[in-house]
Amino acid sequence: MKFENKKLEEFERYINKKRVAIIGIGISNLPLIDYFYEKNSIITIFDKKTENELSKEVIDKIKKYKIETSLGDNYLSNLNNFDLIIRSPGCLPSTPELEKEAKRGAIVTTEIELFVKMCPCEIIGITGSDGKTTTTTLIAEVLEKGGFNVIIGGNIGIPPFTKLNEIQETDKAVLELSSFQLMDMDVSPDIAIITNITPNHLDAHKNYQEYIDAKKNIFKHQNKDGILILNYDNEITRKCEKEAKGKVIYFSSKEKLKNGFIVNEGFIKKCDDGIRKHLIKTDDITIKGIHNYENICAVLAATKDLVDEELACEVIKEFKGVAHRIEFVREIDGVKWYNDSASTTPSRTLSGLNSFQKEEIVLIAGGADKNLDYTPIAKPILDKVKVLILMGETSEKIFNKVKEEAENQNKQIKTYIARNLEEAINIAKANSKKDQVVLFSPASTSFDMFKNMYERGNIFKDLVNKM
Repeated sequence: MKFENKKLEEFERYINKKRVAIIGIGISNLPLIDYFYEKNSIITIFDKKTENELSKEVIDKIKKYKIETSLGDNYLSNLNNFDLIIRSPGCLPSTPELEKEAKRGAIVTTEIELFVKMCPCEIIGITGSDGKTTTTTLIAEVLEKGGFNVIIGGNIGIPPFTKLNEIQETDKAVLELSSFQLMDMDVSPDIAIITNITPNHLDAHKNYQEYIDAKKNIFKHQNKDGILILNYDNEITRKCEKEAKGKVIYFSSKEKLKNGFIVNEGFIKKCDDGIRKHLIKTDDITIKGIHNYENICAVLAATKDLVDEELACEVIKEFKGVAHRIEFVREIDGVKWYNDSASTTPSRTLSGLNSFQKEEIVLIAGGADKNLDYTPIAKPILDKVKVLILMGETSEKIFNKVKEEAENQNKQIKTYIARNLEEAINIAKANSKKDQVVLFSPASTSFDMFKNMYERGNIFKDLVNKM
C-alpha cells in the first residue's frame, strides 16, 4: 500500500491560488518554479540579478509560465502582500523586507525547512564550520550499503522538497545544513550532528553569536527522542549538551571518553561505560587527517543503530573522499599536488596542513574576505610551510599575521604574492621540490575571483593537469 503524506497533501491544498514569492533562483529554488506552478500558486520571482544575468533555463520558465519577476538592485522593493515567501539561503531572514512581510503575516521559510517539516522518514542533519560535506556524504554511503533508500539534500545533492511525494517512511534523509539555512528554522532533524563551531561567515552574520545560535537550531527543536552528536573537543559544541532535550553522543580525538567514539592510539574506538572497542585502524582509512577521523566518529555515532558495525567500517575504509577536500590531483616530478578549495576558513586550512605529518608543504592560500581572524593559522603556517604563495583579497591579512609571528619567533618564510591562480601555480611549480606537497587551501571564500569554491577547485585541477 502506497504511503500517503498527509502533511504534504495539506500543504498543497493551502498553496492553491496563494501568492508565493520565490527569492533567489539558485540551485535550491529553481525546481520550485515548476512545483508551485503545477499546484496553481500565483508565483513571483525575486532575484538581484538582472534579466540579462539569469540563465536561459530560468528565462525559459518565466516565459513559459508567464511569471511575474522583480529583478536587479532593488529587487525586494515589490515584496508586498505574499502568503508564502521562500528565501534562498543567501537572503537572510533579518533582511528588512522579509521582516516586514513576516510581521504582516506572511510565512517566511526555505526549501529545506519545508522539506524537514513534511518529510515522512527519519532525518539526519549535519552542520558545523568544517567537515559537513564529508560527514554527510559518508553517512549516506553507509546507509545505502546498509540497504536504505537515501535522500541527500541541503547544501549538496538535489533539492529534496519536490521529491517529497516519492519518499517512504522507511527511507532515510541526510541533510547538510548551513547557518543560513538553519538560522530561522523552528524544526530540527531526528539525529543532529555538529562537527565543530569556529568563526565563519562573519561578513554575513551580524556577529559570531548569531552564527552560533543559527547552528544550534539543528537540535533546539528536537524532543526527548532526538539524538545530538557533538564534538567534545570544541568548547562551544561541548556546551550544547546543556540545551539538548534528547540523547547526546560525543566524539573526540583528544579525550578518552567513557562513552562515545574516539580517535586514540592509531584506532577509531567505540566507548561503552569505559570499555573501548577497536573499530578501525586509521592506517586502513583512505582519507587522512585527524579532522577526517573525527568526521568518521560522527558517522559511526549517527549510523550505529541503523547499519551493521562491520559493514559500516568497511564502507568507511574504502571511502575516497569528496572533491575539493584535500583531493589528490597528480604527481609532477615527485611533487604531489592537492586541491583543498573547500577550505574557506583558517580552521579548515589548518586541518589541511595537519593532514600531512612528514611532507614539506608549499601552500597556496588567499581569496575573498569573510572578516575572519587569521592569527590562529600564522604559527601552523610558519611551522609546516616551506613556501607560502598568497593571492586575492585576504593575501595582505594572511601575510601580515604570518610576518608578525615570524618576527616573534625570529624566523623567515619564503613568501610570494600572485596576481591570480595561474600565476600562483607557476610560482609553486618553480619553488617546489621532490617529495614535497603543493597544497591549494585558500582559508578564504572564492567570490573575489570565482563563482564558487567548486569552480575555483576545478580551475586549479585543470591548470595542474595541463602542466
